[in-house]
Amino acid sequence: MRKQHRRAALGALAALAVVGFAPASAEDFYKGRTINLIVGNTAGGGYDANTRLLARHLGRHIPGNPDIVVQNLPGAASLTSVQYVDASAPKDGTAIVDFNFGLITESKMNPTKIKVDFTKFAWIGSISQDLSVCFVWRPVGIKSLADAQKYPKELHFGLTAVGSSSDVNAHITKNIFKVPIHQVSGYPGSAEQKLAIERGELDGACGAWSSTPPDWVRNDSIVNLLKFAPVSGVDLPTDVPFAADIAPSKSDADVINLLTAPTQVGRPFIASLQVPADRIEILRRGFDATMKDPAFVADAEKQRLPVSPKTGEECLQAIKDIYALPDVVVAAAKKVLEN
Repeated sequence: MRKQHRRAALGALAALAVVGFAPASAEDFYKGRTINLIVGNTAGGGYDANTRLLARHLGRHIPGNPDIVVQNLPGAASLTSVQYVDASAPKDGTAIVDFNFGLITESKMNPTKIKVDFTKFAWIGSISQDLSVCFVWRPVGIKSLADAQKYPKELHFGLTAVGSSSDVNAHITKNIFKVPIHQVSGYPGSAEQKLAIERGELDGACGAWSSTPPDWVRNDSIVNLLKFAPVSGVDLPTDVPFAADIAPSKSDADVINLLTAPTQVGRPFIASLQVPADRIEILRRGFDATMKDPAFVADAEKQRLPVSPKTGEECLQAIKDIYALPDVVVAAAKKVLEN
């Protein structure tokens, strides 16, 4: 009997040891930790605003209610932040990156330059499709797209980085719709471009409608020429055409659709594929729940930020579809971006 009791006691101790030294479950991992949301752009722009919006609400939907901290890591049209994901970011699920979706187009068009395969990331989700517009400052004297096409001088638009979504849209407006745009580089982000427009240094820009200053909208300070997604936006006049709908030809429309396809994941969030799968699943569930949170939606509406979310799985499929587009369309699109 004594041997039986001794064996039973040893068995119980062994079981306790296994429980005591078992690794914490993914559900417990985030308790007491901090998730860093890395923005690949400067503070004050649309990407920054969306990331800070997410940061205010995401923690409630992650088990353990971790703190959420936003950090800006601008550089090379947000390529710096994308490279950070696999280069030096923690691989434990505490680093999530938001980047300029225009890099997706660049990776398809110029794979030797943008050596990134966006199918090789863990996609957390996207807050909304991107609704971008190209516009001119009303004091310039242009009243319509037709006026802009006939403008006798160059229109100076700001450029944050080659390959960004604003750069792509400016090339579409210039080379397909024949608006005499000259892009001026040296602006680190859209916030700096807006100040330059108000000072008269620039005549206009291309950028996210949601980051357009509300006072510009109230005061009718800009003339919108084109939009680059087939969706509407808060306070955006209904007569602003989607570029592909009024393209001069079918081939031009195909090119526009290719170049604007990444707008489907306009406010994207990714992590490293090296993060444990169970933590990625927790982050995805938390993100999806945040998108449905009435407090999050109300906060977005207050800031005029659209919410038309995609899950991580939907984002990944959209990227795969872009990468599967035929070479003939890619070749035509490259010509549009050449000058």
